[in-house]
Amino acid sequence: KETRGHRFMAPKPFAVKSFADYVKRLWEAFVILDGEERARIISEGAHALAAKEGLTLVEDAALLAENAGLTEWPVVLMGSFDEAFLDVPPEVLTTSMKAHQKCFSLRRAHASRRGATPAPQHEGTRRARDPHPEEGAQAPVSKDEAALANRFILVANLEAADGGKTIVAGNERVIRARLADAKFFFDQDRKVMLPDRVPKLKEIVFHEKLGSQYERVQRVWKLAREIAPLVGADPDLAERAAILAKADLLSLTVGEFPELQGVMGRYYALDQEENASVADAIAAHYKPLGPSDEVPREPVAIAVALADKLDMLVGFWAIDEKPTGSKDPYALRRAALGVIRIALEDGAASPTSPLEGEVGAKRREEGKPKTQSLPPTPLPALPLKGGGGASSGLRVPLKAALVSAYDTLWEPIARRNDGRIQQGKHGEVELLKPADTCVPNLLSFFADRLKVHLREQGARHDLVDAVFALGGDDLLMIVRRVEALGRFLDTEDGEHLLIGAKRAINILHIEEKKDSSTYDQPPDPKLFKRLEEKALAKAVDEVEKAAAAAIAKEDFAAAMAAMAKLRAPVDEFFDHVTVNASEAALRANRLRLLNRIRATTLTVADFSKIEG
Repeated sequence: KETRGHRFMAPKPFAVKSFADYVKRLWEAFVILDGEERARIISEGAHALAAKEGLTLVEDAALLAENAGLTEWPVVLMGSFDEAFLDVPPEVLTTSMKAHQKCFSLRRAHASRRGATPAPQHEGTRRARDPHPEEGAQAPVSKDEAALANRFILVANLEAADGGKTIVAGNERVIRARLADAKFFFDQDRKVMLPDRVPKLKEIVFHEKLGSQYERVQRVWKLAREIAPLVGADPDLAERAAILAKADLLSLTVGEFPELQGVMGRYYALDQEENASVADAIAAHYKPLGPSDEVPREPVAIAVALADKLDMLVGFWAIDEKPTGSKDPYALRRAALGVIRIALEDGAASPTSPLEGEVGAKRREEGKPKTQSLPPTPLPALPLKGGGGASSGLRVPLKAALVSAYDTLWEPIARRNDGRIQQGKHGEVELLKPADTCVPNLLSFFADRLKVHLREQGARHDLVDAVFALGGDDLLMIVRRVEALGRFLDTEDGEHLLIGAKRAINILHIEEKKDSSTYDQPPDPKLFKRLEEKALAKAVDEVEKAAAAAIAKEDFAAAMAAMAKLRAPVDEFFDHVTVNASEAALRANRLRLLNRIRATTLTVADFSKIEG
């Protein structure tokens, strides 16, 4: 059996005797078979070269893996480029060098962007971190701290006779041209004001059934303005940020590097002296774009990010283009998870939800058609932390926000349809699924996403199901219930109460099915024959009141502590009382007492869904 080594460094064929011999002979022929080993060599070599020059590497695992896959015998080299290009945003430089030449960027920690020295022609470093689209745009780098250096790392696939000087020079020549293009794009983009770009968003189709990006912007700013007061944001700033959020889609730089959308909008906004909160929201409203990406933290950014994601979700549900199986072309699961993470990673609840009343009043005033309205049910809330990090306890009602997003979508389409009908163009009328179909389905979708998220965080799936069985869409409170329930069941009292409660629930289920009846009526104290019945009834009354008071205060640990007091009387009841007594009235009364146990435990979770 024969094979060949490196195409240029050892092209002659040679025989191999075994796999171990194959690996050894390839190494001798300048081919490293193990991809992880190639990545290690690139990483260590890059870091060593960077350290030698007093620089640090801009980490990028994807670029490291790509270079490891492109090379057989990786050789790390360092090149340089003109300092004038350092006036271009670092994200642009990093992205350009990565996209075009697979090169890593370097940072000069605690140094100004100017004053770099030329790089040795034959030296280099390791991985780069660029605004990867799945991880979201990176926060801009300060000009004074950890600024980019005018150096880059490249990975050659051979050991050149001249030490890599020719390879470095060739890469420098190409990078010079690429960065010149990037600088030209950036300079040209700065000549156009962001507000002047907004009308041209009419030329970009978001979706044929949902209109242009311009139409989407109109929906998002209205929704952001409604959400803003509930998350501690200035409504005017939220509106301004939402209006400008998509303007950079028309810029030359984003046209060349789509992954920089939002990031470039922030730079242009700051350059044009927009409010800093507006500029930051333009960059952050896409977040989080992946499981390791940060959520927006500032109130204006939170308002716009929520509005953007809710509009997208409601829109695609309204046109019935939901995720199916493994297919999710519009990243709707990611959008829902983004809403959830914004709530859970920066959340604190409060008792007020003014948007609920506003939405209902607005729908009544505007006379929405019956198919566009929802039944008048209480609207649970999605809690959010506002005030830029202060624990202000503001809360956005999720169901009401979805209804508001639907109304914002429905209104222009309804007007457009009226015009088409008046012109006799009935065949062009756009149809949306009614709100009373979309919103409940979306709430179920959010519930499923939250279940997945909690399970990935290590929560027991049965505890998640037990809490979700209670209904509601207050995401933060669901999580707190799951956490408190898990801690309680880890105690001896919790373990024993679970056994007793499930026994009561199972008996009730069997007897209710057998009798084709329910036992929801309160038990009659006059029919208690044993002390254990009386003690259990008294304990249930006390626990029910204590648990209800704790839940009203959203103190789920206290609610679980109250539940623990049921353990002893439940155990005593089952040890000394026969539920299925021969006397029908006595049997029914005892089943009603068991129903009190079921009803009381249901205030914290559905114990029937808990394993064990």
